[in-house]
Amino acid sequence: MQTNSMVEQVSAELSLFNPDEVLLGYQKRWIADESVLKIAEKSRRTGLTWAEAADAVLCAATARSDNGCNHFYVGSNKEMAREFIDAAAMWAKSFNKAASQVSEEVLRDEDKEILTFVIYFRSGFKIQALSSNPSNLRGMQGNVTIDEAAFHERLAEVLKAALALTMWGSKVRLISTHNGVDNLFNELIKDSRAGKKRYSVHTITILDACREGLYQRICQIKKKPWSQEQEDQWIEDLLNDTASEADAREEYFCEPKQGGGNYVPRALIEMAMSKDIPIVCYIAADDFMSRSELAQRAEIDAFCQEQLDPLLTKLDTSLNHSFGEDFARRGDLTVFVPLEISRDLSKRVPFLVELTNLTYDMQRAVMLHLTTRLPRLQGLAFDATGNGGYLAEAAALHFGTEMVDQVMLNEPWYREWMPKLKAEFEDRNITIPKHQDVLDDLQKISVRNGTPKIDKGSDKGSDGRQRHGDFAVGLAMAIRAAWMEGSAIEFTPLPDKHSSNNDSIYDDLGAYQGAGCW
Repeated sequence: MQTNSMVEQVSAELSLFNPDEVLLGYQKRWIADESVLKIAEKSRRTGLTWAEAADAVLCAATARSDNGCNHFYVGSNKEMAREFIDAAAMWAKSFNKAASQVSEEVLRDEDKEILTFVIYFRSGFKIQALSSNPSNLRGMQGNVTIDEAAFHERLAEVLKAALALTMWGSKVRLISTHNGVDNLFNELIKDSRAGKKRYSVHTITILDACREGLYQRICQIKKKPWSQEQEDQWIEDLLNDTASEADAREEYFCEPKQGGGNYVPRALIEMAMSKDIPIVCYIAADDFMSRSELAQRAEIDAFCQEQLDPLLTKLDTSLNHSFGEDFARRGDLTVFVPLEISRDLSKRVPFLVELTNLTYDMQRAVMLHLTTRLPRLQGLAFDATGNGGYLAEAAALHFGTEMVDQVMLNEPWYREWMPKLKAEFEDRNITIPKHQDVLDDLQKISVRNGTPKIDKGSDKGSDGRQRHGDFAVGLAMAIRAAWMEGSAIEFTPLPDKHSSNNDSIYDDLGAYQGAGCW
């Protein structure tokens, strides 16, 4: 990615940083803007929400006669809510405003009880974090902050509920990075600039933020010396670590990408994540192909026995399982995604397997070792596009074509199965590993020409390995396989009383017991 011209824009500007001031210039301008409706399109991690928490405290700590009011924060997940409330508590202490400790309250959210965070002030007002359900704002009165607005699945409904509060003098603030061109957040910005809406719009790119001291503030907090060279390198590293230049310009320069943004909202992905799910990785050594077949097989057998078998033995043998795969030989990853299907049809990835630069035959060995040990296996789906046809065919030969879907990825397939994958997240019916690479892979799904597809352009994962939405493909395959109705047929050979020479044959056949190919 060409980043020098971007970075040089910072060096060319005179820094506006004052180390003795708590808020940076763009944060102060945001707070000073008293518009009833205002929007901030911003770079990631510029501290604007932190400044918004300060404004919320100043308002909630003010008496009603001086225009004080409640403040409601609507984030996209629980972690964001807690972070905002903690920032508000810090500001209350800094401003010496009488306030309660952060407390937790139970809020009725349709048929569920949701835990919310709240701070009460002596003024009689409060700051409260609400869920993104629009109904939670009904009957409330106070200012509303909708954070990461572009990533709210029901932004139109949340905004409709929030705008009703402005009838009695409350204010609405939308803060977010961009999430594609075809997004209500971006539409509101365009309409506001065209004079069709009355929102005040603030734009804060990474260069804007650094010109006013963002990186210098980071150095100040970390107690390390600042230099322009270090700042330039920091920005360049941020941009280079992003998947593509289009992503970098969206994340850091407030330029929404063409297309429909993330197909599965980030908030839904994070809600489905569990940090207790292991990810098992095998990276073949550079000289792996030069080793003998016996040496290769010995190493792969050891990997399977040491890394996979302990996980396989923990699987619930009373539950059905499916299996999905995304194939790569060199560069990108091969990903194996087993899927546990509970009796209530909820789904869980019990573990994830990632293989890098492994030969075809040894990938087949790992695949068969894993799939033949999945309890009550009901279906397998493989990306059979290009070289992926090898593993897909190997599975079909082993399990039978009725058990294995050899998928040729195309628009009709995406149109049929991507909505089913998204529905699993919308219904909170799936649990996946909690990892940045898993999140990034799923965010590679975007709508292009009306069809949700996986962007197969390669980028680097958190460990430096090349990825191309691998987990998203594997999970889509596993969900497709969960709709299959096959079943393994166990085979137990009858003893042959007539020839001892047949014992070894029966031993070989017995090795296929439970594989579903007999």
